[in-house]
Amino acid sequence: MAREKIKIKKIDNITARQVTFSKRRRGLFKKAEELAVLCDAEVALIIFSATGKLFEYASSRYGLCMLSC
Repeated sequence: MAREKIKIKKIDNITARQVTFSKRRRGLFKKAEELAVLCDAEVALIIFSATGKLFEYASSRYGLCMLSC
């Protein structure tokens, strides 16, 4: 049984939007880590929430210094 495609548009319900953001953010971090490990790539991911909160991931031991230094 295949999943139904969803239409990409802003979620009107604030609670549902926050839940979706949290779940998809975790998924993005997981995919970024997998890409770094499987392909031996340097990966950096920066996400700002609607409230301006920063979430970051860097596969390098240098962290995100590469982006701002």
